[in-house]
Amino acid sequence: MATESEAFWLHAGATVTIDELSTASGLTVMEIRELVEYGALTPVGEVTFSATCVACVRQAARLQRDLELEIPALALVLSFLERIETLELEVRKLTSKPR
Repeated sequence: MATESEAFWLHAGATVTIDELSTASGLTVMEIRELVEYGALTPVGEVTFSATCVACVRQAARLQRDLELEIPALALVLSFLERIETLELEVRKLTSKPR
């Protein structure tokens, strides 16, 4: 199992397999598949994911461990966090426009 101190050098175009995602995060393959079923993760292929998913799934593993969340609740929290990030990006864009 990967520890949080392990480093990954990933670029936006890279992909990882579901097994690599499991190893990097500490979540089981079944838990990752459940997150996909709930819509919290979107694979780019049948069993491959964008490398940007690594940070999200690591965060999910920490939340699950620290808050003892079931997968459905974890999926909901992840969708809320993604929505917050999207809204914060929109606010930054709106506040940075010259007047």
